Amino acid sequence: MFNTYGIAQIDSISGNFEYNAKKILEYIKKAQLNNIDLVIFPNNALSGNLLEDVIKRHPYLILECEKWLNGIAAKTQNITAIIGYYNGTIAIIENGTITKIIEEYPYVYKNICITDLEPVNSELIINFKQTTGKDVLLMQNSLAYHAKKTKTPVIYVNSVGANDNISYIGSSAVFNEEGKLIARANSFEEDFLVADFKKNCEIKPLPVSETDKTEFTLNYEPDMERTYRTLIQGIKGYFNKCGIKRAVLGLSGGLDSTICATLLAHALGKENVLGISMPSKITSNESKSDAKKLAENLGIKFFEAPIKQMVDVTSECFNILFNNIEKSWSGKYTDSYTQDNIQARLRAMYLFGVSNEFSSCIPIATSDKSESYMGYATINGDMSGGFAPIADVSKTKLFALAKWINKNIENVIPQAVINKRPGAELAIDPNTGKPLCAEDALMPYEFLDEIIWRIENKHQSFNDMLDDEFLYEKKCTLSKKQKIEWLNKFYKRMSSALYKWSIMPPSIIVDDYTINKSVYYQPITSGKIDYIGKSTDEILSKLC
Repeated sequence: MFNTYGIAQIDSISGNFEYNAKKILEYIKKAQLNNIDLVIFPNNALSGNLLEDVIKRHPYLILECEKWLNGIAAKTQNITAIIGYYNGTIAIIENGTITKIIEEYPYVYKNICITDLEPVNSELIINFKQTTGKDVLLMQNSLAYHAKKTKTPVIYVNSVGANDNISYIGSSAVFNEEGKLIARANSFEEDFLVADFKKNCEIKPLPVSETDKTEFTLNYEPDMERTYRTLIQGIKGYFNKCGIKRAVLGLSGGLDSTICATLLAHALGKENVLGISMPSKITSNESKSDAKKLAENLGIKFFEAPIKQMVDVTSECFNILFNNIEKSWSGKYTDSYTQDNIQARLRAMYLFGVSNEFSSCIPIATSDKSESYMGYATINGDMSGGFAPIADVSKTKLFALAKWINKNIENVIPQAVINKRPGAELAIDPNTGKPLCAEDALMPYEFLDEIIWRIENKHQSFNDMLDDEFLYEKKCTLSKKQKIEWLNKFYKRMSSALYKWSIMPPSIIVDDYTINKSVYYQPITSGKIDYIGKSTDEILSKLC
């Protein structure tokens, strides 16, 4: 084995070979200055991540990547470097020469097992498996166990930084032959970790805690730091790597837009965020004042642009059109969402107008995971934008995140926003005469989020959930009839929302499981799935 090891945990840009090559050389020089014998770079360090399909379509990129690798080798002397090359291949450079390109794992090099799978017998294991979020804790526990079991030291090299939907946590680590953690790099940051199995090394903290995955809980505290930093890194990575500087979003005074504005201000700088309040005749004074207060607290730019006049003119134009259509085409809805959606889409038009008029700016979609599951969002309205920061964060978790940010980062989110019941303020509730609350249209978020959690984590069916007791049921009286009604509503709305999932803007994967289209695909045409199931007799009768 070598005496000293350097782990260069770098943030590569997909397809930007020049940028990545220069960064690799920068860290090789750093390793040489520290008298490191072997420096190791993450998977796909030279090519950047997620380029599999691009390289298949443009195979010349392999040759281009090879040129940069040769350039790195020519400038690398008196040190050995193991570099993530492209699409999972690994390059070994020794004293200015590329000695091996590894395409299949595991591979033994000088009695070092290079792998992202189960290792073979060796004196040292280097694991290149990339992990995100909560997975890093499970991964490191597994590697520690394997090191102890086989009495073989392990070096774990993880990627860091964000690419579209994926946010790599970093936290590269080293375990000795007893399975003891002896060194760990920063999380969510580039880092150069020096490991010497004969000396004490630096162990950076891991912002991930053990959580009970067997039961649904509203105690999100153990996962708040990881969630926040995943979102911040995701926003920074998307904007910086796409060459975008500024963001504009609608500030409704509600939780979703409040969290989005706060995250954007923290990630991009307050000077690069513009919030616009776009009240209609339905918008409450409280919503307008809460939006303004948030903007003042964050120090972001803020304007108010009422949409009442636009709504009136647009509605009049629509009515003329609808009346003409009805003469030849029957089947109008008795309960239409046209007026609701006009408001949401006119607001989006304002945001896209700003992004078109002012350079390096994109509009932000503010939909959350709970409402995305239910289709409780407007296409070309609040779903519309160039990025959707919180699309993989449930509503109950967002409430917890708002409190955590105020306590741990910056006390900027008005308490009134945290206290109020969410609602889009697009329609009046006939029962109260006030703007319709989302939970009245859907169901309590606590119950809704547990349905999602049970589907994603426990893979439960309709009937499984009907038989199990929800956390909500332990706190509130809930009849079986009401529970069946809410479960039916969930599956019906989920089935009709599939096409909306497919057009959600890029968003950051935060949870262990997700409906993000980059990792989960469900055919839009599968909306007729029977989630309740039928008895054998019913099936036979249908087939007669």
